[in-house]
This record gives sequence, structure tokens and C-alpha cells, in this order.
Amino acid sequence: MNKISVLQVGNEDLSLQLHIPDFVDWNYVDNLEEATERGYDVCVLSRCVNKEEAYILLKKIRAYTMFVLDSVELKGWTKWIYASRMAKYVDIVSLQMFIDKDIQLFYSHTYGEKFVPQTLSISQSFKGSVFWNGFSGVELEGDYGDDFYQVAYWRYNIPLFKGQTLDLWLEYEKNESVSIELKIEQFEGGSLSSLQNRWIYSEKDLSSIVHLSNDKIDGPVFISLLAKGKGKLKIVGLHDRYSRKEYGSFLPGGIRKVTSKREEVFMYFDPGDMKPPLNVYFSGYKTQEGFEGFNMMRNMGAPFLLISESRLEGGAFYLGDKEYEDYIVSGIEDCLNQLGFDRSQLILSGLSMGTFGALYNGCKLRPHAILLGKPLASLGDMANNERISRPGGFPTSLDVLVKNYGDMTEQSMDVLNHRFWDLFDQTDWSKTKFIVSYMLEDDYDMTAYNRLISHIDDVGVEVIGKGIHGRHNDDTYSIVAWFKKQYDEILKNDFNRGEPNEE
Repeated sequence: MNKISVLQVGNEDLSLQLHIPDFVDWNYVDNLEEATERGYDVCVLSRCVNKEEAYILLKKIRAYTMFVLDSVELKGWTKWIYASRMAKYVDIVSLQMFIDKDIQLFYSHTYGEKFVPQTLSISQSFKGSVFWNGFSGVELEGDYGDDFYQVAYWRYNIPLFKGQTLDLWLEYEKNESVSIELKIEQFEGGSLSSLQNRWIYSEKDLSSIVHLSNDKIDGPVFISLLAKGKGKLKIVGLHDRYSRKEYGSFLPGGIRKVTSKREEVFMYFDPGDMKPPLNVYFSGYKTQEGFEGFNMMRNMGAPFLLISESRLEGGAFYLGDKEYEDYIVSGIEDCLNQLGFDRSQLILSGLSMGTFGALYNGCKLRPHAILLGKPLASLGDMANNERISRPGGFPTSLDVLVKNYGDMTEQSMDVLNHRFWDLFDQTDWSKTKFIVSYMLEDDYDMTAYNRLISHIDDVGVEVIGKGIHGRHNDDTYSIVAWFKKQYDEILKNDFNRGEPNEE
């Protein structure tokens, strides 16, 4: 089990009256200058703090991981850090219960992945039709029988360690006439015959995330899908993630929103120093699930919101039905409202796939600035380039096309392009500035930068652009370095913020 490092700030060492498990590394300080680690997993505050101490805690403590003892009066800078770190007010008994039961869920790393569709096998006893549709799923149709039996299974087992909890989420679509169950078997490590755990989850169980907890020894789990009835069943994907149970998705405080079609979008809000602007960062394409850009955004010191999704392979460009897209816009608006900011105090940003999220939602939110690295705007062209310009380079581009429009025709590519550009062209950009670094020989979307410039017809819109030689993935380092530098410039010049390390 991972060590959990706790920072306790107070006049007396609480570990003398609490029971602290072996895996918890308790660091008691009264003088915060003795808190030498860069970051701690959990903070317990048992006295008031001054301004200087509050700013030290802001840097060392992640949001949602601070617990303030109920003997501490919430006023002044103590109240400020309490709000900034989204802290919890607890008494000593509740604190002991938290340490006994849940503190191990506050580990520092995060991990999530999706079972690759290619590792899914269809049972030989299933005699119906099977259609493999890229990363958007496997479509079955036929008679599954009157009793539950295995219709599919994932060929590779995944490890489940002692004391660990995994979150599982199955994306699927089916007719009413078909029923399913998820069956999970855990073997003892090194053995394939001795079963130590078996779980079966009904459709009702699968309507929320399944928490798979292992209190026995380490061992791999094998997962299969059972079905009965007649009709269509589409298996979209199975996700597994290290669990934090009710404390959040991926990070403590991470929010998960899921649509009626079982599609997920994730958000993580950190109020920072609660001064403008709110910096929103959309994750790029990545197969490991979770949030991207956490350290970069946090180091700026300002409030930030991370947005991430993991549909298809590595993400589906934040496009979806109305329900899905509304979740994203309302999620950003909720954070602005919590901070008491308006849209002139909002920056949307992203790299690669994240640039589409920033641009597309920028049309709806009209922020102060949109900051992009390697912009992708014409997703239809991006899919078309898969055929000629970069065969096999980015097949997800074809999945995005099929997911939204059902086929790969020229007409669908055109409609996909227009979905963005029509929205962009009817937006009033007069109060937004665009800051864009792009690849001069981009093989994903060659026209993105020039088209953006030519489509912005509002007078006086500020555009800062920087072209770097190479194809889409050739020089990410230079793009990211410029992206960070521009972020610092906006924060300094437009919002009068000093260096993030100063007040």
C-alpha cells in the first residue's frame, strides 16, 4: 500500500491522541517553514493561520484534501484558505473515522484506462451477427438464449492488489429485449485454477460505477459479459480506474458527469487564490484516462478547471449530443458563478484535441481569450487526411466522424467541418483574443490557423500567432513552452497578476 503523507499544522501534535496506521506518514509542524516536502496528500489544520502561512498551504496542499478541526475559528486568512482548498470542517471523532476508513483513498498518483476493443472476444457459442466498428464498439445482433450465458469476454486480465478498489464503468447500448450481466472472477496471483473472488453485477448495478474492492491477496481479474434475450447489443467499452470512491474521480474532488447514453465527461475545479481569471484547460488526446495539465495549471496560482473525456480511443473531441455538450458549458459556468466571475474573466485553452474543446465551447462562452497549441478545427478534413496525408497516423479521426455521422462519406466530412465553422462564423468575437501556436506542416489539419484568421471578421480582434516547422507531433516541446509563456503574459498584462510565487 502507498504511503500517505499528512501535514498537520497546529499547536499540539494530534497523532498523540489519534490512532495512526503504519502506511500514514504523519508530519506535525507548528512553524510552516518546517514543512519541507513539495506537496502532501492530506492536511489537518488545528489552529488559525496568517496570510503568509495561507499562501504556503495554497502551494503545498491540493484542493479537497484539507480537514479543519472544529475548534478552529473560520475567519480572516483561515477562512480564505478553507474556501480555496475546498476544506472540510470535522471534529476529532470524525477525523479518526476518516483515518481508519478512507485516508488510503488520498494516494498521490492517479490511473485509469480502457480495455482495448481488440482484446474483446465474442463467445464461439454466439451464432448471431457480429460487426466491429472501429473504436466505437462491437455490435451484436441475434438470440442470446433464455438464460444468462457468456456472450463476450476481455482476453487480458488486469491486476487487483490487496486493499485496492477499482472503479469499473461499462459503456453499452442495447434493445429493451436484451438483458446483460457483468461477471468478474479474481484468481490467486500465479494461479489460474484457484478462484478467490467472484462478483456478478446486474444492469441495475451497472447504472452507476461498480466499485471492485479486494480484501484478499493480490491476483488478476478476468471479466466477461453475460446476456439473454433477443436483439441488438453494442459493447462500446469497459473502463477501469483506481478508485477514490465517493471522494472524486481520478483526483479528490474530480467531478464525473454522465449522460443518459452512458457517455462521461470529467471536470476538476481548483479555486486557487480565488482572483481572476478562471483558466480552463481541455485535455488532449491520451489513452491513459485522467486529467492533463494539473501541475502546469496549478503552478499559475489562479483558479483553474481541467476538463477531460475518454470516449473512443483517447477522446472524442468533446463533441456529443446536446445533453453531453450542455454538461461542459454548464460546468464552466458553475465555476464562474462560484467565483463570482463573468466571461471577461475566463480563458479557455488546450493542446491538440483540447484546442477543439476550447474553440467549440468558446463559441458558446465568448471568453476573454482562447489559447491554443496545435489547433484542430476542421475535423472532417482531419479524417480525410487519414486516407492520403498520414495513413494509419490517427485512426481516431475516422472514429470521430463515424460516431457523429454514421459513415465516412465526403458528405459527412463536410457536415462535420460545418458543425464547427457555422457556429464559429455566427459568434461575436469582438471581446476575445486568440493566441495560437501551430505547426507549419501540420498533417492533421493543415488549414486550421489560416482559416481561423480568415474567419474572424470582427474588427480589432487581437490575434497572436507563432508557426513552428514540423508535422502535428514533431515539436510538442516548443509548442508547450510557448503556450506556458503566453499564459504567463496574459495573467500579468491583462489581469495584473505577479509571478505565481509572489502574492
